Amino acid sequence: MLVYWRGSGVLWRLQGSSSLRDVPCKWNGSIWLREVNHSPLTVRVTCYRRMSSLHRQLNQLGGTWMRRVKFSLYPTAGIYCRTLCSRTSDSADPIEIHKRKLVQWFSHLPQEEKQFGGYFTPETMHVDPLIVEKQPEERSGVLRSPLQTEAPSSPSLTVEQLFEPSEAWSRDRGLNVLLYGAVGTGKSTVVRKLVLDWCAGTTLTHFKLLVPFSCEDLAQLNKLTSLRDLVSRKYLHLRNIPLLSGVGDQAKDVLFLFNGMEKMKLDFRVGSTELCSDPGEALLSGAVVVNLLRKYLLPEASVLVTTRLSALDRVPQKYVSRYAQICGFMDPERQRAYFTSRLLQQSGDDPRTRDAQALIELLYLNLQRESQLAAACFLPSYCWLTCATLHFLHFTEAQAPIRTLTGIYTSFLRLNFGGEVLGAGARAGQPAQEQHSSLMLYVVRTVGKLAFDGVTNKRTSFSEKELEQWVGGETKTDEELRQLAVFRTDVLDFFLVPCVKSGKGFPGEVSEEDERRYVFAVPAMQEYLAALYVVLGENKSALEKLTKQVSVAIGQAGEDVNALITILSKFIPLRIFAVFNLLKLFPKVYEKISSRNKGSIARTMAAEMFRTEDSFNEDVLDQVEQSLLGVHGPQPQQHDERQPFELYPIFMGGLLHYGNRIILQQLGCSIKSTTVAQITHALRKHLVRELGKPHPPEELMDLLVLLYEFQNPRLTAEVLSSIRTIRLTNVRMTPLKCFVLSSVMSCAPASYHLEELDLSDCHLTTELLKMLWPAFRHTRNLNLQFNSLGPESCILLQELLLDPKSSIRSLQLCDNPLLESGARTLLEALPDNQSLRQLSLMHTGLGDQGARELAERLHQHAGLQELNVAYNNIGDSAALKLVDACREHPSIHTVHLYLNPLSDVGKQSLYVRGVPVNQDGSSRCVKVLASVTEGSDLSEDWHPILSVIRENASTWDRDRLRQQLQVFLRDLEWGRQQQPSFWKRLHFRRVEKGVRQTLRMLETDTLSKPTGYTK
Repeated sequence: MLVYWRGSGVLWRLQGSSSLRDVPCKWNGSIWLREVNHSPLTVRVTCYRRMSSLHRQLNQLGGTWMRRVKFSLYPTAGIYCRTLCSRTSDSADPIEIHKRKLVQWFSHLPQEEKQFGGYFTPETMHVDPLIVEKQPEERSGVLRSPLQTEAPSSPSLTVEQLFEPSEAWSRDRGLNVLLYGAVGTGKSTVVRKLVLDWCAGTTLTHFKLLVPFSCEDLAQLNKLTSLRDLVSRKYLHLRNIPLLSGVGDQAKDVLFLFNGMEKMKLDFRVGSTELCSDPGEALLSGAVVVNLLRKYLLPEASVLVTTRLSALDRVPQKYVSRYAQICGFMDPERQRAYFTSRLLQQSGDDPRTRDAQALIELLYLNLQRESQLAAACFLPSYCWLTCATLHFLHFTEAQAPIRTLTGIYTSFLRLNFGGEVLGAGARAGQPAQEQHSSLMLYVVRTVGKLAFDGVTNKRTSFSEKELEQWVGGETKTDEELRQLAVFRTDVLDFFLVPCVKSGKGFPGEVSEEDERRYVFAVPAMQEYLAALYVVLGENKSALEKLTKQVSVAIGQAGEDVNALITILSKFIPLRIFAVFNLLKLFPKVYEKISSRNKGSIARTMAAEMFRTEDSFNEDVLDQVEQSLLGVHGPQPQQHDERQPFELYPIFMGGLLHYGNRIILQQLGCSIKSTTVAQITHALRKHLVRELGKPHPPEELMDLLVLLYEFQNPRLTAEVLSSIRTIRLTNVRMTPLKCFVLSSVMSCAPASYHLEELDLSDCHLTTELLKMLWPAFRHTRNLNLQFNSLGPESCILLQELLLDPKSSIRSLQLCDNPLLESGARTLLEALPDNQSLRQLSLMHTGLGDQGARELAERLHQHAGLQELNVAYNNIGDSAALKLVDACREHPSIHTVHLYLNPLSDVGKQSLYVRGVPVNQDGSSRCVKVLASVTEGSDLSEDWHPILSVIRENASTWDRDRLRQQLQVFLRDLEWGRQQQPSFWKRLHFRRVEKGVRQTLRMLETDTLSKPTGYTK
């Protein structure tokens, strides 16, 4: 607050107080102090003495002097100050400013949280984890999952209860609370909720000031600084707050919060950290924290410290008032509450809410089974990963930002291990940046190596000996052993948990014959870490490791030798010096070996994508969903240890995406752009070669997921150029799968078109059709059979046929309840569509009226060539009218009318009308398929008709089919009797045998499931 003085006097005016004028001044060295205690206002006026004659001369010339007035203001009615800026005392209260700023900072959600939509706030997302008080002798116990140990005997505590005075602690001194927990138990979330609740006045209200610090930030400070400067460095508005002055017992209303103590090196030895009680004395940041905990500095203040298990003993027991452990979500009810807060975004009865409620129920049932997921979800971090994955699988929207499964797992690691390092200790001559190694890179080289070995050998569980071999088998120095100890304590249990054996009790109940085995907490994490291990180039061959070391050595020596030879050649021009140029050759040899290794990565990706033994598995997205929700219904009697690892190549592709590489670089795992280019170039060749072979629909869906995770439009377009048909028959299409298909097809140029896109029996709905619109634009033959599409979907199909960018030639809509109204909507698009050549409306509920309307509109579309209206309950009259319209049409050559209730006379009339009127053939001939016979002869299409019946009988009316097959037998018997030729009668008997065989299969229920016949 600034006030101006002019001349030798002070021009100031303070309304509401006249007692300030006669207060004597006190000389203090070089300044005058005038202090006034006017409750509740305290004013200190500091007048800087004019120090030289120059100042007097300037004063005589009318110069303006600026004085500084420091006010410690408390809200009081009737007291005002005239200053350069006028504010009310409420808005200038540093505590209120502090609360507003803390709310702004701690309410900010990381990018990973924004994927759940805009419905969340930290308050709605938070579920309190279990916090229990521990005695000092119990603090060293390692946190285990609820399936390994019994429920904690101590009652659950709230954060406010942690600061209730204990009997053993003096009441005139603040409490030191040490809150510890394993990675992922929710320490940072508890801290954020604590700060926000204090700002809102709902918890810890007896503390007037809460000062949170990040120990990671404090560890970066190298200069000496005092406590007051440390506070004002981060919170400028608290620069001169009296609570931190050390005067009296004002500090009893202050709570310091230090989050992540394991990232600071605290030394409580007096010989290493000096004692200090002055808040203004400059010390190292670690010394400030130590003296706060010693109670030498602001002893009345309370301190809350959060840390991991490995740093628990860094604070001596005598300086800790209370130990408390965060145990995560030890019971399924807390997990269910967390899932509800994340997945159930809105209230109401809309389909999205119903789907979310169903997901939560399935999750809850899976957790109650004591499944492997329950062993992982006691950590809130894995609950987050589960919700993020399910949200990605079930609630992906076309308008939402692009998200990938690989991106979710990469973000998950950043949330838990972002920027963390393992201290390697300082060594002589070692650069500062090399004194610490990335914690995530250490995870990849140990746990990732174990994961890769499991994927290579098709194993998901590991023994303790294998853990020792892969995680700590190569440690040599004391520093490496220390790193390994910290890693085992803090990180290893985060990734690997004891295997839950169904039906054999808890994992802790291991017989002497059995060996405890460990699995990854989430199965997909094994495939992710294995993929990261390979993509980072850690899976080097012996030749590549040797050539790299030799290349580095020769490269360094070669530079010195070349410089020396260059100088000598000026004086001794001998050609022998050219021999030393061979030193430049070896690094190029290494580059070739390295590039071949990148090619092997691409070859591995393609080979893992199209493994023969995985051809009959469900697509990879369904496998991910089943790993989270479980398999409901009959369980397999035998469990196959050799699990499929179909996510492994997909994660390898996703890790090459630029966005994931940026996050990994922040974690200390760098993937070079040259590596990505080499792998991509080789991968394109392998994929194109593999796509020349036929693959099951599930494998094609996995390929689309790989291209989507890669997020490389150029590679996707090049791979699509070799694909002419995509058959996804019987694949359960979800919003995510539809979005994946559309995103991949959108990468293709406008001139690219699929010959066929088969989406028969894919559980499509109208909403999913909207998401598939970009894929439909690149399709010539579209098969949408067996999808239960109703009349409302015809509005979208009508728009598709009217779209000028659409080039659909064949539209298959068999076995969809379009009804007469839907067909009418669809037919309205015929006049303005020029591309459609084949239209199949078999078994769509068309009826007589629909057939008549179709007959009336056929002349509006001149390009139609084939029409299928079989099994639509069409009678003789409507069928005859439709055939007559087809005869008058310029291009229709085939009409399918079988399985309709046609009389013998009607079928004979249809056959006669299909024959040209004039013998010279001037009138058009239309093939009418009404039965397996045409008059007294066999139909050329009897076999396709029987094939259609066999493929669709499992979903059609059995009695209706049985009647039609009996009619076929009667027609065949009558036609056989009309044939004079023995060979023709023999042919009739062959067809009769096929019809009788179909009839027996129908009665014994051995007919095959629909496969999407394209007629």
